[in-house]
Amino acid sequence: MSLSCDLIVRDATIIDGTGAARRRGDVGVSGDRIVAVGDLGAARGQREVMADGRALAPGFIDAHTHDDRAVLCGPECMLCKMSQGVTTVVVGNCGISLSPARMAKRPPPPLDLLGDESWWTFGSFGAYAERLARDPSPVNTYALIGHMSLRVEAMAGDVARAATDKEAEAMRRRLAESLTEGASGFSTGLWYPPNMHAPTDEVIAVAEALRAAGAIYVTHMRDEAAGVLDSIEETLSIGRGTGSPVVISHHKCAMPENYGRSAETLPLIDRAAASGQAVDFDVYPYVAGSTVLMPERVRDDVPTRVSWSVPHPEMAGRMLADIAAEWGLPLKEAAEKLLPAGGIFFQMDENDMRRIMRHPRAMIGSDGLPHDAFPHPRLWGTFPRVLGHYARDLGLFSLEEAVHKMTGRTAAVFGMTDRGVIREGAFADLVLFDPGTVIDTATFEDPATSAAGIVETWVNGQSAYVFGQGATPARAGRLVTRGR
Repeated sequence: MSLSCDLIVRDATIIDGTGAARRRGDVGVSGDRIVAVGDLGAARGQREVMADGRALAPGFIDAHTHDDRAVLCGPECMLCKMSQGVTTVVVGNCGISLSPARMAKRPPPPLDLLGDESWWTFGSFGAYAERLARDPSPVNTYALIGHMSLRVEAMAGDVARAATDKEAEAMRRRLAESLTEGASGFSTGLWYPPNMHAPTDEVIAVAEALRAAGAIYVTHMRDEAAGVLDSIEETLSIGRGTGSPVVISHHKCAMPENYGRSAETLPLIDRAAASGQAVDFDVYPYVAGSTVLMPERVRDDVPTRVSWSVPHPEMAGRMLADIAAEWGLPLKEAAEKLLPAGGIFFQMDENDMRRIMRHPRAMIGSDGLPHDAFPHPRLWGTFPRVLGHYARDLGLFSLEEAVHKMTGRTAAVFGMTDRGVIREGAFADLVLFDPGTVIDTATFEDPATSAAGIVETWVNGQSAYVFGQGATPARAGRLVTRGR
């Protein structure tokens, strides 16, 4: 009796996510799982897609997002990711998570990157998970709990100091509760004002909840510029102090005076890994970052584009220096006038970024900000840019290695079971793309455009995005938890 499948993708170049060499074959899907890989000439599918030799890969896993709110808003809100082939997003990064914290007024920056107080309504991670179950996202969601969110709640907003032992214990309990309700780890944003006053001991005290749960620690480090080496050492000490695997977020060496220092940071990480410590990092393929606008940190030698402004929404997309000149103000005063606001900061070196991305411990994360009026192009372009510009055009690494950094490697680091690979029994998160044409089209001048060369994206066996048609109505995403 011949095999009958819901979907068969035929004559594909299969890049399976493990880093293994590509091979030609068919992939059969029934329900939410891959049921067969190879020559399925005798099988029949309710739907059959002819790949004609184009690449079929596991759906991409975005290792670093701020999609906590976007995953609640339906297919159109996640088009920016599905059109890149992304099927799973890691939310709650940089110490910023939409739960477990209610806000009666606009939260302090950078928590407001997720929205004003009207979005801060989840008093527990369980409530957030229930919302995802009741109104599913079109992509899978893997969630971290943010230290800043916990601090604002436990310290009643008085965060410009270290937490007391009682406050740290309250945060630890909240984190432990969230981990039992389906969260998978803990994140910090020690560079930001609501988190920077937390000493290492406080972070370890809160993160102690990770130990029993076998959960992961992810961090936007205290300093990615002059103090980057010390910050890596602090990160490693927190991992050792809690017995937790560590992920360094969007690893970089920021500011012109620190260009080239990835030649120091990467060996430091390698030495820790060689000693047996579990440490990895994500990176985005651009030399500009993006976050809230902080006037005290703007610099003349770091060009800044405004991504949003509450009092001056008309300035979104314009360069801060031009706005300052137009207003007749120094750079810092112009930035202050725009607050609350966000920016795009051209603060990294291309050679550093390539060295970091090429490293075997690197994963790919967009760090996109979906609610910015004029977002960084990484929100729409990260994964096709790696595939097209860096793998195909520049030969920075093979296509197999590029896909591995976006799929199997990421799934292994975050402990996502049966995801990130094409094999029998794995979840049917898939992307069909053309290796010869895949490329990002989003630019800093026109940032919200879909990539070329992504043919179709499937989440848990259901078609989520089709090139030329956009997002489908499917909401097949699930909450993905570490080790389960």
